[in-house]
Amino acid sequence: MTAAPVIRTEGLSHFFGDAASRAQVLFDLDVEIDPGSLVILTGPSGSGKTTLLTLMGAMRSVQQGRISILGKSLTGLQGAALTQMRRDIGFIFQMHNLFDSLTALQNLTMATHMADTPPDLARRNCLALLERLGLGHRVHHKPGQLSGGQRQRVAVARALVNSPRLILADEPTAALDKDSGLEVVTMLREFAAQDGRAVVMVTHDNRIIGLADRIMNMVDGRIVSDVRVSEAVNLSMALREVDLFARLSTAELTQVAEKMTTRRFADGEVFVRHGEEGDMFYLLQEGQAQVMVGENGQQRVAVTLEAGQYFGERALITGETRNATVIGRGAGRVAMLSKEEFQQALRLAPALPEQLKRIYFGR
Repeated sequence: MTAAPVIRTEGLSHFFGDAASRAQVLFDLDVEIDPGSLVILTGPSGSGKTTLLTLMGAMRSVQQGRISILGKSLTGLQGAALTQMRRDIGFIFQMHNLFDSLTALQNLTMATHMADTPPDLARRNCLALLERLGLGHRVHHKPGQLSGGQRQRVAVARALVNSPRLILADEPTAALDKDSGLEVVTMLREFAAQDGRAVVMVTHDNRIIGLADRIMNMVDGRIVSDVRVSEAVNLSMALREVDLFARLSTAELTQVAEKMTTRRFADGEVFVRHGEEGDMFYLLQEGQAQVMVGENGQQRVAVTLEAGQYFGERALITGETRNATVIGRGAGRVAMLSKEEFQQALRLAPALPEQLKRIYFGR
């Protein structure tokens, strides 16, 4: 059974201002964040990343659409129910927002009061987190006695100390050097992997993007790309074995993989019908597919394709209609590339399209 998303938005839109000055900043967003994932939101300033993050954290009211956090709808949530929801969410802000009059240890200890953790256990947890983040020698220092990077690491520890089920982070590594930033994001990744939790992080830090499970890019209030990193890596490796793309570099293969969509299929699903116009390239990831051709008025199996094999490319290259029917056999998974994206991929290797046309046209 598939676990329910930690976050789900449906048709989520948001506006700032009133009447004539009203401006839309988010446009009809449908997003699902799976348990166990570290998701990075990227995009230019003003694209809506922080607005989306604050909506996910129940820090703004939902204006249009729906949003569910940890299986509960935020629509109409208020009072004690809203407070309880926020206790299940840890926040890491771009500004650390620590209490200047309290030491690092006291800032963390105060956060544990919300969770009713026994004092001795709370103190041990706080000390362990500060030690992990390289602050064991700064536990009794106040924010004014800490560097910007140290203050930010205290803020990260504070967000983690109660083991919330969701962490929302806005530029958590902006004030950190490379090593400290990698340590923080590694901790967040470990956190996400525990007990179906999740982390959503806004960042422009290219140094840590490789640690993400998923990268969503926003532009002008819309999600323009959504890449599941491990899936893109697996697809890149599979594409390397496809003779059509064998000449492409790793960077080019990754570029193609990021444009592919994947989905499950059921036994008997028809991918391609004889005589139809070609509009998609297919790469089998799991399961089988049978290529059916007509012979003496009957359909016969010309070939059975296995995982790692592909189909649908001829019509995209030659412009002819489909010359066979392809049917899925057994439950499986397929990756797809649209006609336009497929042709763009071929253009990455300039000599390849002409060679393929000679092969398919027999000249």
